[in-house]
Formats: sequence, C-alpha cells, structure tokens
Amino acid sequence: MMTLIWPWILALAPLPWLYRWWRKPLARQSAALLVPAYAELSEALSSGSTGFKHWLTWLLLASLWLALVIAASRPQWIGEPIALPTSGRDLLLAVDISGSMEEADMKVGNNLVDRLSVVKTVVGEFVERRSGDRLGLILFGSNAYLQAPLTFDRITINTLLQEALIGFAGKGTAIGDAIGLAVKRLKDRPENARVMILLTDGANTSGEIEPLKAAELASAYHVKIYTIGIGADEILRRSLFGTRRINPSVDLDEDTLTGIAQQTGGQYFRARNPEDLARIYARLDELEPVAQDAETFRPTKALFYWPLGLALIASFLLAGLRRSGASDV
Repeated sequence: MMTLIWPWILALAPLPWLYRWWRKPLARQSAALLVPAYAELSEALSSGSTGFKHWLTWLLLASLWLALVIAASRPQWIGEPIALPTSGRDLLLAVDISGSMEEADMKVGNNLVDRLSVVKTVVGEFVERRSGDRLGLILFGSNAYLQAPLTFDRITINTLLQEALIGFAGKGTAIGDAIGLAVKRLKDRPENARVMILLTDGANTSGEIEPLKAAELASAYHVKIYTIGIGADEILRRSLFGTRRINPSVDLDEDTLTGIAQQTGGQYFRARNPEDLARIYARLDELEPVAQDAETFRPTKALFYWPLGLALIASFLLAGLRRSGASDV
C-alpha cells in the first residue's frame, strides 16, 4: 500500500497556474538581469504560439513541477504485516568491563588472550543464537550503564558488545548496581520471562548497592540471575627470580556469586578457560522459551526518488528543447 508522509504538500500543486491567472501583465521593461535558461521559455509561453513545441514545453514544465511536489510529499510503500517471534525470554546480559578484565589468562591456541576478548567472542555467538528473545546489554565497572534496552535487534546488541572497552565504565566492579539496573528494566516484563546473565571476574568494589541486597530485590521481582565467574585458576609468570605459579582469580568472590544465583533461583558457573565459557553459554541456551505478546511490524520503502528522477528527466528535456530552438534560429 502506498502512502504519503506529508500529503498536505500536494495542495501546492496548482500554485503556478493560480499565480499565472492572478498576476497582472506588466509593461515591458528592460531587464537588468536575465536567466537565459528560462527567458526563452517564458517568451515562448507568452507569445500565444499553439505549435507542437509550445505544448511540449507546457507539458514538460507541468510534469517537472508536479513531480517535485509529489517527491516533497514523501511517498512510501508499506508492506504486509510481518509477525515477530511470540515466544522467548527477556534476557539482560551484564558484562564486567572493569580494569581486571584485561588480565591475559585465557589460553587460545598457544597464546594467552585477555578475558574481555574471549567474552566478546563467546557471548557474541550466544547473542546470535538467541533468535526469538528480547536481549538487553548492561556494561559495568565502577558504574553500571544500560547500553541497549530489551530488543529483538541482535545485530545492534552484538555491535555494542564488540565495541566495549576495558575501563570504559571505570576500574572498579559494581555488581550490585548492575543487578539493580537489570531489575529496574525487567520488573515490568512477564513474570516468568525475567532472566539476567551476569559475568564478572572479581568482587564488588564499587557502587551503592551490596550484591546480596540487590539479589533480594531481584528475588522479590522474580528476576532469575545466572552468574558466571571468569578467570584461570593458575598461570605461569616469569620474573627475575624464575617462573612462578600465580592465581589470577584470587579476587573472584565465588561465594557472593553463588549466593546471588541461589537467592534468585538461578545458578553459578565457573569459566576457567574459553572452552568452559562456551559450554556455559551453550547450557544457558537451553532455557525454555515462554509465550509473550504477539508483535508485528510493517516494512516501509521510500519512493520519493521515482518522481524526483522524473523531474530530473523533464528538466533535461526542457534544456534540450531550448538548445534545439536556439539551433533553429
């Protein structure tokens, strides 16, 4: 179905004819400025000629003006309604981008890669698979920020995730604030569809809400939270005194993450390497979908360029007509 965004512009269509009918003829005066392109057309139209060239000029001018008016009214084609998925979860993904996420303890092949790079890869693939779910993205460090509200647009969610930078939200870790922000966004959604997946590599060191207090709030609003602790248990680090074994995840507060999950009916997972993380998100993929309100949208396609192209062709023909008239002389 074709519609016009600004149909009132069509009221301007008779304006040139109304002006020509209304204006009074002026005494011929010597012009100080001439526009060569239209001076000859004006003379031809006012000379009273009724030849073929005269009527062709009128037709082209009328077509040019009407095409411009139609283009300005912004015609568009609206397609048939397309049903969006009617089942799925409301999933809010909360990803830690604090300073500790730059720790390179994730082994990919023979190289050690920082945690956030591995998270981007694994979580990005998880997002691509969640067809039918509304996804949202929270990034948190010292503060928690909603990067994307709940949406079916998985491409945008993935793009925002891939563009996340370590330290962008501060160097600290505000786990409680991230949960509070998620509850605020999920509390009005269907009760059995509220799910949060929180990934972090540390303990709560910032923010205004304690994580377990935030978990109580989440439980009150029936928000289920799955928590993921990421980081290797052991890596070898060389120094002047030789090779040492260190635990890069010594700051990971597994007790708090376990408590958050248990309090909200979720589950705590431990990811020590990229393979663990991939298995965790594959398991989370098995969340059962639930019915939601059906939604539809109608695709639209702009059509203004068709009358605009017609106006351009008419102007070229007018220019050619003027040149042919000049060559006849």
